[in-house]
Amino acid sequence: MAEIKPQPGPQERFLSSKADIAIYGGAAGGGKSFALLLEPLRHVTDPLFRAVLFRRTGKQIRVEGGLWDASRQIYGALGAAAKETDLLWRFPSGATISCGYMEHEKNRFDWQGTEITYIGFDELTHFSQNQFFYLLSRNRSMAAIRPYIRATCNPDADSWVAGFVRWWIDPETGYADPTKSGKIRWFVRDGNDLVWGDCPEDLLVDYPDQVPKSVTFVAASVDDNAILMARDAGYKSNLAALDRVERERLLHGNWKIRPAAGYYFKRSWFSMTRSIPVTEASVRGWDLAATAETERESGDWTVGAKVSRDTNGGYIVEHVERFKGSPAEVEARIETRAREDGQQVQIALPQDPGQAGKAQAASMVRRLSGFRVRATAVTGSKVTRAAPFSAQVEGGNVRLLEGNWNESFINELEGFPSGRHDDQVDAVVEAFNALNCRKIKQQQEMF
Repeated sequence: MAEIKPQPGPQERFLSSKADIAIYGGAAGGGKSFALLLEPLRHVTDPLFRAVLFRRTGKQIRVEGGLWDASRQIYGALGAAAKETDLLWRFPSGATISCGYMEHEKNRFDWQGTEITYIGFDELTHFSQNQFFYLLSRNRSMAAIRPYIRATCNPDADSWVAGFVRWWIDPETGYADPTKSGKIRWFVRDGNDLVWGDCPEDLLVDYPDQVPKSVTFVAASVDDNAILMARDAGYKSNLAALDRVERERLLHGNWKIRPAAGYYFKRSWFSMTRSIPVTEASVRGWDLAATAETERESGDWTVGAKVSRDTNGGYIVEHVERFKGSPAEVEARIETRAREDGQQVQIALPQDPGQAGKAQAASMVRRLSGFRVRATAVTGSKVTRAAPFSAQVEGGNVRLLEGNWNESFINELEGFPSGRHDDQVDAVVEAFNALNCRKIKQQQEMF
C-alpha cells in the first residue's frame, strides 16, 4: 500500500483543522490542490462517504495537471476504480470521490437534492458567493462523519472571498497575518449579512435558533512546498517574473493589490536608444478605431506599433503611429504603412468578437495580400493581455527608439489601465504577443 501524507507546515495544519470550513492558500505553489485531494482519504473506508471536488469548468478539471489528472496519481495508487465518464472514483468500501463543476451561476441547482459529506472547492475565488452558500446547504450526510468543506484559493481583492477571509489578513499590507493563520472563528447568517464571533457562544446569545459554522484560513506559499521546489527550482523565479500585480498576488499572497495606474508601466522602466541593433523578427501590431472622427465627436485613435526582438532576446519598440479617419482611410493608411515597413515585418490585427469583427479582419487580410498578416481573436481582459509585456518592461528588457512619439506613448502606458486612452497599449501588446507566438512556433518547429 502506498504511503501518501501531507508536508509539514501549513499543508499539515490545513489537513488537521477541525473547522467546518477551512480555506487554504493565498499564494501560488503551496500544494493546495494536492491537499484538497488528500483530505477525503481519511474517510474512504466508510461505504456511505460521498465527496465532490469542484472546479468552475469541466475543462479545468480535465486539463493536463488538473484535478482529475492529479487524482490518478493518488486514488489509483490506493486501489480505487475510476469511472472516466462520470469523473468518479469508487473505493473498495463503496465510498466515492468525484469531480464536479458549476460553469454558470444556474448550475448550482444541478446539485439540488444531493447529500455531500465532503465538498472541496479548488480556486474558491472563481465561484460566486451564491454558488458557495448553495452548496453549503448540500453539505450533509448519512455517513458517520460530520459534513465539512475545504477550499483553496489565490488572492483576489475583488472577490467575495476577500471579505470572507478579511480577519486573517493584515489590513495595512494585504498579506496574511501569520499570528492568525489556522485560528478558528464562527459565523451565522443574518439575511445576506455574515455575523462573526470568536466563539459560538458569542453568537448564540442573539441567534439561539442557529448553529454557528466554524471557519479558518491557513496561509501558504511556494516556500512551504519543499517537494515542488526540489522538483522545479525555477518555479519561484517564474512567479517573480510576473507583472507587479500578479507577482504580489501569486508569489507574496497580497489580498489588497488591484490593477492601478503605475503598477504595469513606469517611465523609469524604459531605456532609450538612438539606433536599432541587429534584430531577428519584427511585428507591427494594430489597434483599430471603433469610431471615426465627426464634427461632433473626436473619435478613437487607430494605432500601429512596431516591435522588434534583437538577437540577445531584448525588445525594441521602434515606432508608434496614431491617426484618426474613416474606415476607408484607416485601411488605406495601414496598407501604406505595410509597404513602408516592408514584407519582412509581420502585421498583427485584432479580431473583435462577432461577425462584424470577423468581416473587418477578413477585409484587411485581403487588402494586405502579399504581406504576412496575422488576425487573432481578442480574448481575455486588457490587463491579462498586457501582463507579459509589462513583465518584460519592468525587467528592463524593452527599449524605445527615440522619436517624437515617445512622450505620448509613455504617458498612456503609465496611466494604464485607468487612463482615458489605451489604444497605444493595445497596439504594442498586439505586436509583442504576436512576436512571441511566432518565437514559440519557431522553437516547436526545431524539434
